[in-house]
Amino acid sequence: MVAIASPLPSDATRPGAPFIAADVGGTHVRIGLVRASGDPAHPVNVLNYRKYACANYPGLAEILEDFIAGLDGTSVEEGAIASAGYPREDGSLITANLPWRVSLHEIRARLGLRQFRFVNDFEAVAHAAAYVDASEVLRLTGPQVAPRGPTLVVGPGTGLGAAVWIPVGARAVVLATEAGQAALTTGNDLEMALLKQMLRQRSHVPIEHALSGPGLKNLHVALCALHGSASNYATPGEITAAALAGQDPLARESLDVFCGLLGSVVGDLALLYGVQGGIYLAGGILPQIREFLMQSSFVERFLNKGPMREALERIPVKLVEHGQLGVIGAASWYLGQRGERT
Repeated sequence: MVAIASPLPSDATRPGAPFIAADVGGTHVRIGLVRASGDPAHPVNVLNYRKYACANYPGLAEILEDFIAGLDGTSVEEGAIASAGYPREDGSLITANLPWRVSLHEIRARLGLRQFRFVNDFEAVAHAAAYVDASEVLRLTGPQVAPRGPTLVVGPGTGLGAAVWIPVGARAVVLATEAGQAALTTGNDLEMALLKQMLRQRSHVPIEHALSGPGLKNLHVALCALHGSASNYATPGEITAAALAGQDPLARESLDVFCGLLGSVVGDLALLYGVQGGIYLAGGILPQIREFLMQSSFVERFLNKGPMREALERIPVKLVEHGQLGVIGAASWYLGQRGERT
């Protein structure tokens, strides 16, 4: 699916009016009250920002209502959400990772919004990537500067998302993908054994079954099974903490496998989509393990693509550390839709 910016009807919005932009994930919802800044280098001003835990609310509408109630009477008539998935004709979303049903039509009517629109989460992040300051990224490999060309944004969170920003003349299109649902491939004996273990429970093992927060737990459970033991951790965060603290060799090995697989998958995606302009690693997990990631086999596996190694060495790979990137991306996309950003 390719998204091309096109203006909304002229009576649908008031230029410059504040609106809601939200990054809706399976674990957290991040919401901002935003408006156009008029600055092409930083087109979005975030006027108010909050982060919500999905588990504490019965639905997205309740979260949005709580946010709006805290705006001290500011009138809000428009909104946009970024989330994994695709919209159905009835306005509901097809998604694998949200804890509740989401209907755009129902939310629009309940909140009295004139416009409430949806964009794929990593499509939104791709729209925001151009506005990330150099101080907000960590370069893992490749040159400092790359030529203008297709740029990949990818990252593990509740699932694994990916989108490609493609320049077309003075503008750009963004290709939203469901790369996380593609079949997981392996690159060594251990990974093959882990995949075989996972295939005992399911006929299709998608990439995000290993490369996501829940995926890290899946890897650890499979690794423990290979060693004839049981996993003692309830959450991916507990596994990560044990690995970083050096408390558990199997937790550390699980994180090692995670980083190696991620490097291999990102290299595959770069080749599949003809990436030249750079790769941004986003998602909620990676900033928490940045030092571990730098010392892992991520870069080695990213470059390990036979004769294509030379091509991949020319692509900068950077870890994005901007906590509001999804909100800014949703807002930037929406401004493009209503003709306030080119």
